[in-house]
Amino acid sequence: MCGIVGYCGPKNVTPILLDGLKRLEYRGYDSAGIAVQTENSIKVVKRTGKIQDLRAIVPANLEGHCGIGHTRWATHGGVTDINAHPHQDSSGKIAVVHNGIIENYTALKASLEKQGFRFASETDSEVLPHLIAYYYQGDLEKAVRQALKQVKGTYGIAVIHSDEPGRIVGARYGSPLVVGVGDGEMLLGSDVTAMIAHTKQVVYLEDGELVSLTKDTYTITDLNDQQVDKQVDEIQWDLEAIEKEGFACFMEKEIFEQPESIARTLSGRLDPEYTTGKLGGLNMTSRELLGIRRIKIVAAGTSWHAGLVGAYLIETLARIPASAELSSELRYRNSVVEPDTIYFAVTQSGETADTLYAMRELKRKGARVLGICNVVGSTIARESDGGVYTHAGPEIAVASTKAFTSQLAVFYVFALLMARMRDMSVSAGQRFVKELQGIPEKVREVLKQRDHIQALAKKYYKVRDFLFLGRGLEYPVALEGALKLKEISYIHAEGYSAGEIKHGPIALVNEDTPSVFLVPQDSLRDKVLSNIKEIKARKGPIIAVCTEGDAEVAAIADDIIPVPQVDELFYPFILIIPLQLFAYFCALELGRDVDQPRNLAKSVTVE
Repeated sequence: MCGIVGYCGPKNVTPILLDGLKRLEYRGYDSAGIAVQTENSIKVVKRTGKIQDLRAIVPANLEGHCGIGHTRWATHGGVTDINAHPHQDSSGKIAVVHNGIIENYTALKASLEKQGFRFASETDSEVLPHLIAYYYQGDLEKAVRQALKQVKGTYGIAVIHSDEPGRIVGARYGSPLVVGVGDGEMLLGSDVTAMIAHTKQVVYLEDGELVSLTKDTYTITDLNDQQVDKQVDEIQWDLEAIEKEGFACFMEKEIFEQPESIARTLSGRLDPEYTTGKLGGLNMTSRELLGIRRIKIVAAGTSWHAGLVGAYLIETLARIPASAELSSELRYRNSVVEPDTIYFAVTQSGETADTLYAMRELKRKGARVLGICNVVGSTIARESDGGVYTHAGPEIAVASTKAFTSQLAVFYVFALLMARMRDMSVSAGQRFVKELQGIPEKVREVLKQRDHIQALAKKYYKVRDFLFLGRGLEYPVALEGALKLKEISYIHAEGYSAGEIKHGPIALVNEDTPSVFLVPQDSLRDKVLSNIKEIKARKGPIIAVCTEGDAEVAAIADDIIPVPQVDELFYPFILIIPLQLFAYFCALELGRDVDQPRNLAKSVTVE
C-alpha cells in the first residue's frame, strides 16, 4: 500500500524524492510527505492529497543530499496533514517513514508518554521516532535495532537523523524494502519503480534485516547485529515500461498491452514437439508432478478469480481435484495439509499480505507452496518452494488487467503439462498448444471493439446496479467483470453464476438493472440462453458478450459485444477484454480517477 523512497548522493534530493513518490502513486495513497537533511536540521513537508499538491508547497530553496519520502494510505488515524508521514520525535532531530502496522503501539505510546515524549498525530507510526529517540546515544543504526526489538507488527521503515548527515537506516518485517545501488549514490524504496530512473542494481531485504546506507556504502545486518551478505539483482525492464506512452491512463495502456503480455507469459513455455508445457521454475521432477493428487490455489481479489479458472481447467483437463480459496480466509482456518498436495500462491505483486501469511502458515505445516507472481524478487517469489513469473511487465494501474490474463496463461500451461502426463493424447495436446498460441491475436481482434464498447458505456454509465452472469469457466470471468466495474467506476455490480439467478438474485431484476451475460458458443450456451430469457421476461435489459454471428443471442439481447470464436476452454481470455474496456469507459464517463480509484491500493501489504 504505502510507498517509501530514500536517497543519499551528490544530487539535490528534493526532486528525486518527489519524482520517486510520483512513480509510487499507483500503490494507492491519500497523503504524502518528504523529510530532507539540511545543514543542521531536518525539514519536513507533508500534506493530504496528491503528489502535485505536495510539490506545490515544497519550498523552492529546499535542498539537501539525503532524505526520505512517503505516500500514506490511512489505517490508524484519519486523512490529515498531521497524520501524514514523515513523523518526527519531540526534538525534531529524527524523521521516520513507515509502511505496515505497529500492533502494540498503544502500550508503547503510553510508556513513552510517561517518559515525557509528546505525540502530535493519531497514528501508530509515530511511536517509532520517539522510541528510536529514547534509545539514541550517537548511533542511529543501533538505536533503530533496539527500538525494533520492542515492536510487534509489520514494518518497512526509513529513518534519518540530523546528527548523522548522509545516512539512512532502513528495516523490514512483513513490508517490502529494497536497496538501489548506484554509482556514488544509494537509494531505498518499497518498490523498484521508485529508483528505476537512477539504477537497475538492487538488493532485496528479507524480514528481520536492517540496512545502513550512505552515498558510497550499504551494510545489511539482522536485528542481532550479525552481518548478512546479499546478492545484487538487476531489474530487467526500463523506465519506458512504466510510462503511459501516449495512452490517457495506465489502465488503458495495460488493457491494450495484453496481446504482448500474454505472449510473454507463454514464451518458451510451450513444447510443440511433445505438445506439452514447460515450467522449470516449479522445481519438481516429472515423477513428483505425477504423484500430485490434489491442487489448491490461494489468492485474493483478481488473482482469486484467475485461480477459480485455473482450478476448473486443471480438473477438466488433468482430472486432478483442484480448488481456489481466499487467502484471507485460509490463514485463520485450521487447514488440513495433506501429502501429495501442492498449493499455488497467486499474486501480482508478490507482496499481498493475506496471501503471504497464508503461504507461511501452509509451509509451517509442511506444505509445498509454489508462487505465481509478476514481480521478480518479491517476497512470495523468494519464500515459495518454486513457481512461475508471469512476465506481464509493470502493472501501474490499481485495477489489475494484464496481470489477470497472464495468470490465466500460467494456469493453462500448467493444466496442459499435467494433462499430458495423464490422459491427454498427442493430437489433443497439439490442438491445445495451437489454440493457446493463437490467443494473443484473438485478444487483438477483441480490442478492435474499442469504439463500440465505448458507445455502450455512454449508454449505460448512469445505471446504479449491474449483474454479471456466466457459467462454467465464464463464472469467474463474470466475478472479475463485476469487480472491475466496482473498482474504477464505483457502480454497484454483482457477479453470479447464471444458474444461480433463480435462487435469489432474480429479485434484483427490473428495467433499471442491466444484466451482462457471458454467452459464448460453448456446451453451456443453451442453459445460459434460458437464463437470459428469464431476465427478459422480467423486463431486465441485457448486454450479451457472445460469439460472432450468434443471431439467436443478438435477437434477444438489447445490446451485444461480439467476440471471435475459439475453443470453449479458451473463452476466459476473450470474454474478459470487453468487460475491462466497459468498466474503463464507464469510469471515464463518470470522471473517475481510473488509475488510482478511491480507497484502493495496488499492493495490499497489510491485513
